[in-house]
Amino acid sequence: MSKLQQGTTAFRKANFALFAGGFITFSILYDVQPLMPIFSKEFHVTAATGSLALSVTTFTLAVAMLFTSSLSEAWGRKPIMTASLILSSLIVIFTAFSPTFGSLIGFRVLQGIVLAGLPAIAMAYLGEEVDPKSLGVAMGIYISGNSIGGMAGRIITGSVTDLFSWRIAMGSIGAISLLLSIWFWFHLPNSKNFTPKPLKLETLVKSLVGHLKDPALLCLFCIAFILMGSFVTLYNYIGFQLMAPPYQLSQTIVGWIFIVYLTGTFSSTWMGRLSDTLGRRKVLWLGLVIMVTGAALTLVEPLVLKIIGIAIFTFGFFGSHSIASSWVGRRAQTAKAQASSLYLFFYYFGSSTAGTAGGFFWSNFGWGGVIGFIICLLLLAFPLSVKLSSIPAKTL
Repeated sequence: MSKLQQGTTAFRKANFALFAGGFITFSILYDVQPLMPIFSKEFHVTAATGSLALSVTTFTLAVAMLFTSSLSEAWGRKPIMTASLILSSLIVIFTAFSPTFGSLIGFRVLQGIVLAGLPAIAMAYLGEEVDPKSLGVAMGIYISGNSIGGMAGRIITGSVTDLFSWRIAMGSIGAISLLLSIWFWFHLPNSKNFTPKPLKLETLVKSLVGHLKDPALLCLFCIAFILMGSFVTLYNYIGFQLMAPPYQLSQTIVGWIFIVYLTGTFSSTWMGRLSDTLGRRKVLWLGLVIMVTGAALTLVEPLVLKIIGIAIFTFGFFGSHSIASSWVGRRAQTAKAQASSLYLFFYYFGSSTAGTAGGFFWSNFGWGGVIGFIICLLLLAFPLSVKLSSIPAKTL
């Protein structure tokens, strides 16, 4: 069957729908991030414990994706993605009524399981339905939806919380997501290059092990862990610093700082196009250097320079993630959904572990400790990228 090509109506519909899906996923996933200082105060928990509101979700999301991607091989891509978005929207509304921190964590655990239905499958859908020459652009647009969703979720919860409460803020996110989920259902084109396969556990295990034995894919999986681990760590604890002296910013202002996510919207698409001409290796190295530079800049005290550092860091992250994720789709010759789910397993596992570990560095060493931890993580990605460059280009 023919594949979707840039410039066609079907290509635009698919990209707009998946942009909306990415928006929903990231707005729901990260709407709790600016609320962590509030959770710490209201429920009397530490910063590291408060970060569990995000970490438990990304962890269960990572694990569940290993299975939901396999279910999509048998049941189809669109049905599972649609159900995931609608159910996730309803759960975030229920979360707004949590009476205790324990119940909030319980809803967030369930949220991660249900959210898993979109991310890995969306990448597999693009790999199957989009022409290879247009894949870099399509993946960039999808990831830009992630960045705008993450930004909008944080801004909405921060602003609405200041005006009303965090519960009304989360309920608002749920209502907006539910409407967009219904729009996604009616506008995403059905798969034309997908053939259902019987669900067999033996085949699933074999394909997962096969991907883990591929040296290039394993490098990309570890890079995903590092990218997301460092990114979430910075955003988990920047709110604690900015709401404390000498800045003492309000919840609304801290929420609006996340507008720097717009740099990610640009970089994911721009670096995706750049990789199509300069090569993925060079652009990935560039993205890592940009992230280290941005992280280091947040150590300065002037607020304007600190925000510029966050923006630079965010620019590098989304560009690097766009390159690495599309690379997985190109590298995997079979069971693309499983390859994508493994990439995202490492990606979100990095978010869970590093994001919570960052609380230790914040509590004991302050912001300098958090940034030192992040830079050490990012430095580990450079030898992995060197390893990638040593693999023959024809196999990548």
